[in-house]
Amino acid sequence: MEKQGVTVSKEASKKVKMTPSEAIVETLVSENVKEVYGIVGSAFMDMLDLFPTAGIHFLPVRHEQSAAHMADAYTRVSGVAGVVIGQNGPGITNMVTSVAAANQAHTPMVIISPSAGTPTIGWDGFQEADQVSIFEAITKETVRVTHKSRVADCLRTAFRIAYAERGPVLYDIPRDLFYGELEDQILAPHQYRVNNRGSGDPTSVKKAAELLKTAKYPVIISGRGAVDADGVDTISKIAEHLTIPTAVSYMHNDAFPADHPLAVGSIGYMGSKAAMHTLKKADVVLAIGTRLSVFGTLPCYDIDYFPKEAKIIQIDINPRNIARTHPVEVGIIGDAKSTADELYNQLKETVPHGNKDLGRLEEISKLKGEWEQELVDLAMKDGEPINPRRALLELTKALPDNTIISTDIGNVSSTANAYLKFNQTRRHIAALTFGNTGFAYPAALGAQLAEPDSPVAAIIGDGAWGMSLHEVSTAVEQNIPVIACVFNNKSWAAEKKNQVDYYDNRFIGSNIEAPDFAEVARSMGALGYTIEKPEDMAPVIKDVLQKRKPAVLNIYVDGTQLAPPFRKDALKMPTRLLDKYKHLDYGVWGK
Repeated sequence: MEKQGVTVSKEASKKVKMTPSEAIVETLVSENVKEVYGIVGSAFMDMLDLFPTAGIHFLPVRHEQSAAHMADAYTRVSGVAGVVIGQNGPGITNMVTSVAAANQAHTPMVIISPSAGTPTIGWDGFQEADQVSIFEAITKETVRVTHKSRVADCLRTAFRIAYAERGPVLYDIPRDLFYGELEDQILAPHQYRVNNRGSGDPTSVKKAAELLKTAKYPVIISGRGAVDADGVDTISKIAEHLTIPTAVSYMHNDAFPADHPLAVGSIGYMGSKAAMHTLKKADVVLAIGTRLSVFGTLPCYDIDYFPKEAKIIQIDINPRNIARTHPVEVGIIGDAKSTADELYNQLKETVPHGNKDLGRLEEISKLKGEWEQELVDLAMKDGEPINPRRALLELTKALPDNTIISTDIGNVSSTANAYLKFNQTRRHIAALTFGNTGFAYPAALGAQLAEPDSPVAAIIGDGAWGMSLHEVSTAVEQNIPVIACVFNNKSWAAEKKNQVDYYDNRFIGSNIEAPDFAEVARSMGALGYTIEKPEDMAPVIKDVLQKRKPAVLNIYVDGTQLAPPFRKDALKMPTRLLDKYKHLDYGVWGK
């Protein structure tokens, strides 16, 4: 839910003459945009020149992919749609991966996409690309500016769709349309878009309340939509009213307070066994603000936990997500908070005294205690030099409770899912189901900009660090005091685990040689630390938090202690038919 209270410039409150660049910038001001991420380019320089006077900070990155990851995290923490921009052609196409990630993460974002000038479109001139076609499949909409008089109108459309459909929108403007003169009025956001889709169909909400009231073992799954709508407090009230154990959806560990007696943790890959054993027993599932993604509900730890016979109540702002992956008993299209509020009111009427089940509370406490002990036991096994689980355990113990933590994709980053616990929302910024490496560090930078006073740390493998360490220069230049926790096992460890389990330890392309990341960080002007003992984690974290400067922790962990494969469902033991490759057949080496 984006923050409001924006004042439109007096000069722009009625139709006045302005340049297209001025109209675009005034629309950004109206939308409470404080930062725009990208790399300087001639295509938008006329607009860029206005940013300092308008109070907009242009934040230059070292690679445009980082720009959209930063904007993605900024939005998840602040609620305000991030804005990115780049040079036409390669500058914009460099953002494809990070925009696709934001699209799957349901993050509102506007990509200002300068394109070839109108006199030269179609000539394959310098830095020309059909950017609209490239981005059509990875955005909610592509909006083309067709005339200079439409620049503000089209930008309003981009923001309207980005917020309404929860995802990125491409705003494509030929580079010559930044120049000229037009007459227009700058509108306030409430004049062209709404922020709340309401509390859903009353009949469906009533039916959902009846299902929960009569359920023998209801379970709640709280997701990103609950966080975005600021609805977690109401979900807690529903859970408390009927003593409903509450899990969080995959990689949204901040969607319910971990210290709540009814919290059971995360479902999905490397999540909580307590959550999985609890959900497995459910006869009614209340899923709020989650699309129940296929990957996020796959069996884990050999537990096929998602209940096949349970009646599902799914609440989502996007009708496309209702029953997309699992059949539902009741589907409700609505804002997660407003709908949860109405559902809670219904439950208070029909079950005025609630349902306090002490036996269920004891069961939840026991399951959580057993799982917590298992996590500690796994972490305390020796590693050479450090068991990665031990490093994660020490890291999470050393960081303050209000720390924002971003996680990349990969073996250690995903193992962190079991160890990360949050008692506040907008703390967990994960790469999610697009699964691209190189996300966590630029995302942490964006999160830090959204909350300058909160500590921010990124959990990254050494493979992903190779894709993002260049942004240490950005952190130093802009004085963004993010802590990069690089778990260095000298390998692409998630893929290495596949080669262990399925390819007889034939490590092709999965070993990494790299420089000393701490030394590299220091040469770039950041703090750099090398950690080879678990007991050094806490003192280093304390030192870094006191200094409040960009820091890189090069944490050497055991490359043989690996988590299970990500996709057991998608891998098979190898079969080889040609004689040349027979020795690689599982039937030969697997005997």
